[in-house]
Amino acid sequence: NTPESEKYACCPLPPYLEGSGCVIEEDDNAGRPLRDVCFHLLKLYSDRHYDLDHLLDPRSITSDPVDYRLSWHLWEVLRALNYTHLLKQGQGVLNASYAAQLESEGLWEWAVFILLHEPDTQ
Repeated sequence: NTPESEKYACCPLPPYLEGSGCVIEEDDNAGRPLRDVCFHLLKLYSDRHYDLDHLLDPRSITSDPVDYRLSWHLWEVLRALNYTHLLKQGQGVLNASYAAQLESEGLWEWAVFILLHEPDTQ
């Protein structure tokens, strides 16, 4: 939260933005800056109630905003560690998006497996 002239280090950008210099990339939808997934993991370690939506955003990992592979697997690891404060809507987006991604690649069996993790049985 320091002024631009007082910054002493570059922001922790996602790997695909590292070569862009010390520039904060703003998210057009929510107006929040993009950060590397490792930064979000450190924030979660220091604050157990850190917003998981920021952490699981695919753009914090890859330049493809619809690539939910690592986000979904990371969510499953976090769930196993009792980080359960992701809203059901966020869980649904992760499950449905990753299942759609797998189905588009012809891996419909794995898409069914992903959808079996949906918390809302309706």
